[in-house]
Amino acid sequence: MLLCTDVGNTNIKLALYENNKNILKLRVATDSKKTEDEFAAEIHAIFLINGFDVKKLEGSIISTVVPKVTSPFCKAIKKLTGIDTIVVGPGVKSGLDLRIDNPASLGADILCMCVAAKELYPCPSIVIGLGTATTIVYLNEKKCYCGGAITAGVNISLDALTNHGALLPSVDLNPPKKAICTNTEDCIKSGIIYGTACMLDGMIERYIEETGEVSTIVATGGLAKSIVKNCKLDININDDLVLEGLKIIYNKNNK
Repeated sequence: MLLCTDVGNTNIKLALYENNKNILKLRVATDSKKTEDEFAAEIHAIFLINGFDVKKLEGSIISTVVPKVTSPFCKAIKKLTGIDTIVVGPGVKSGLDLRIDNPASLGADILCMCVAAKELYPCPSIVIGLGTATTIVYLNEKKCYCGGAITAGVNISLDALTNHGALLPSVDLNPPKKAICTNTEDCIKSGIIYGTACMLDGMIERYIEETGEVSTIVATGGLAKSIVKNCKLDININDDLVLEGLKIIYNKNNK
């Protein structure tokens, strides 16, 4: 069995694979204060509750944008299984040609989702990550990573708005019935949800103007379903793009 772990700023997504097939997926809150022993207890409990023996784990790979989690998590896996976890970063084979100014600066999550998109979808493609940050990146017809754009994620934008506007309430992310709303809560929802959807449509159109025809547009991340269904363009949703990328990268480095 292979454990793939995607550590985001808000959540940690874990997936267990056997013979390249997913047999378990789950999500826990990211806590950078957890110790090696706390992670070990949590991982052991997750395996036990779901009927798996952690001792049968044969491989582990992690992508993280929270560096403080990396060491205690990897030490926990080592303590439980004796396995060294592959940490996605410089020196790890990805098979992705990075045509950017500083390849070492590319976030591990973006690398993983692009590795999966390269393998699973026709190129050229635009790959969108809707998490704590919103990332919009481009793979050309030769499946090379050519860069992209990063902006504040939906939840960051919402938190900034409601925390700095004394009279503005926090809201859920269910879209209102129309864009022009008549109460404060729905006005905020309209701005956040429809505004983000329009931004994605506009950015995709700009990418196409700069590069020419695009074969595929794919989005991933916890907020992808809420936002993409309000876009005008045809965008595929794949919740597991980073995890699939981790599996592919592990296989490339474990031959």
